[in-house]
Amino acid sequence: MLEKFFKFQEKKTTLKTEIIAGITTFLAMAYILGVNPSILSEAGMDAHSVFMATALSAGIASIVMGVLANYPVALAPGMGVNALFTYTVCLGMGYSWPAALSAVFLSGIVFLIISVTGIRKAIINAIPKQLKFAIGAGIGFFIAFIGLKNAGIIVGNASTFVALGNLQEPTVLLSLFGILVTIGLVIKKIPAAVFIGMVITAIVGIICSTFGIVGMPSLPSSFITTNFQMETLGAFMQGFQELLQNPASMVLIVFSFLFVDFFDTAGTLVAVANRTGLVNEEGTLENIERALLADSAGTVVGAVLGTSTVTSFVESTSGVEVGGRTGATAVTTGILFFVSILFSPIILQAVTNAVTAPALVVVGIFMAQQLRDIDWDDIVYATTGFITILMMILTSSISNGIAFGFLAYALAMSTKGKAKEVHPIIWALVVVFLLYFGFGMT
Repeated sequence: MLEKFFKFQEKKTTLKTEIIAGITTFLAMAYILGVNPSILSEAGMDAHSVFMATALSAGIASIVMGVLANYPVALAPGMGVNALFTYTVCLGMGYSWPAALSAVFLSGIVFLIISVTGIRKAIINAIPKQLKFAIGAGIGFFIAFIGLKNAGIIVGNASTFVALGNLQEPTVLLSLFGILVTIGLVIKKIPAAVFIGMVITAIVGIICSTFGIVGMPSLPSSFITTNFQMETLGAFMQGFQELLQNPASMVLIVFSFLFVDFFDTAGTLVAVANRTGLVNEEGTLENIERALLADSAGTVVGAVLGTSTVTSFVESTSGVEVGGRTGATAVTTGILFFVSILFSPIILQAVTNAVTAPALVVVGIFMAQQLRDIDWDDIVYATTGFITILMMILTSSISNGIAFGFLAYALAMSTKGKAKEVHPIIWALVVVFLLYFGFGMT
């Protein structure tokens, strides 16, 4: 039954491979279970309730994606957009967190509308194939940088902006160990190398923790929680009145959530599709309508439960690299998010940044291989690819990198006298990007 539904034979995969891929994706995404409550709690939200909302929304959205679209893409409340929620909308503009949830809900409804009508599909398919390769490679560099930064291997520096971290720190050494082990497993072509590398790193960290080394992954005193309270459930209904008091501001906030989610999702789906053979010769993504619908529904569900925008996670590529090719990968990840509710103490203590960093770095290496498909001899595509990747890393934003890539593409094509060959949707988006940056909502 599963073979027929998910088309394992057609996709050249097996149930065992899909389960391993789903577990790998979950472990690469598990950090969101700790990070999201930490960020949203600064807006006044109850951290435990946000944890519950994060796990439930990720589980529901991932399963919907797997069943509806048959994509190996898992979803969860997105990084970046949760910072927009807390630091810009709540702390910066002074809105309450229920009002911010109302804005997230509205952005999800708009997403559903443009997904059902096909507008979203048309926009993604209008992206030039060369730019899609650049987006995929750029995301590879971006998540590798995030992994190195979270592990402390790369740190901030007032003089040089970034610098090498303290290599004497135990957690940094654990991450470096994990990276070397995982790369070694990949070179040896060991099945599920990324997943095995993460497990080995976690085990070594736990052993180090028993010897009193600070900051290492550890086992909690209690493995299971029985606290299932959710103060955030349905709270979005309380924020509409506050949000409607300033219609202009409301439109700007909803658009900002919409913008970040739209292009983060576009970048992720393009990257995963490129790695799994879901892009045809014309550059069109297979079954994209259902994937977009599932992603849009995830945002609505997340707002109802009480969390910021739910979006497709680029960490899904970690599962793809260990063989995930169908929606069974996403379903497995979704089920694990549900299970994580019970075993939250273990997840929050054993799956640390030092454990996930090796997976992010190695997946970044895989994704960067898409650079070979960019026509570097054509200055238009060379410029577009370079700007996309560079700005994605330097602005720490997938959506900003995509925006600058579009602007560079339109400018380069116009300068070359090929403005008429640029798709009208691209020109429309150029205007949107300019207005977006002009309003300072980046």
